[in-house]
Amino acid sequence: MHTEYLPRSVSQAVRRQDRRAVQAWTAGVTGRTDFGPRPLGCGPFDVQDVFTRGITLSNYGNPPSDPYGQNPQDPTGSSPQEPYGQPTQNPYGDQYAQGGYGAPQHAQFAHWGKRVGAYLIDGLILAAAMLPYYIGAGMAAGGATTEIDPITGQPTTTMGETSGLGLALMGLGFVLYLAVFIWNICIKQGKTGYSVGKGVMGIKLVKAETGQPIGAGMSFVRQLAHIIDAIPCYIGFLWPLWDAKRQTFADKIIGTYVIDQPKG
Repeated sequence: MHTEYLPRSVSQAVRRQDRRAVQAWTAGVTGRTDFGPRPLGCGPFDVQDVFTRGITLSNYGNPPSDPYGQNPQDPTGSSPQEPYGQPTQNPYGDQYAQGGYGAPQHAQFAHWGKRVGAYLIDGLILAAAMLPYYIGAGMAAGGATTEIDPITGQPTTTMGETSGLGLALMGLGFVLYLAVFIWNICIKQGKTGYSVGKGVMGIKLVKAETGQPIGAGMSFVRQLAHIIDAIPCYIGFLWPLWDAKRQTFADKIIGTYVIDQPKG
């Protein structure tokens, strides 16, 4: 078998994946410029051998010394390091499977009870925002009068004139409700995965394919999809009780998971 050893400079070029430097050296040794694949051990090294077959000095035995009389050390005097260094860790932790954009294939899906708790907290916040509306509506109802028809005996209710303050309170309550809904359910949940309720319960809404928050627009669409959960006797909201991935119908339609992940 024809045997040659890589010079120190070429070995270093291989370690840093400098294809151009190795190609130049190979062309000088072999006179070849096509660098096509060659059988292992049949002639001088070429680029295809070095990069796809992983040929290093150890493949051909340890030479007595470097052809240039120097040990294959780094110019700084330190030992050569691995080509790629230490392996990187999964940025999503152990909850997420390797590959596939960090999709949470091994995530701990949130228990149904936690989802109910988050829903109640968010619902209470929305109800508090509607408080001015309830007050204004009460003022309007307070001006109503009820009379009984002497002939038929049927009661007749007549709404009194609603005051300007009552109308203002009703309008304020509606605006506050809308603002809190957009901020908490659409923007906050869409961008971070946490509504106020989900943050308190330590659960997070993520896209099934990526493990990332779904965005404000899709968070709003998901809320609309909850209509499907309510149509068949609200069974869609109960579906996470027996579903393997604890998804409602809306989660399946939009492609989302709710996972256990407390806010860090």
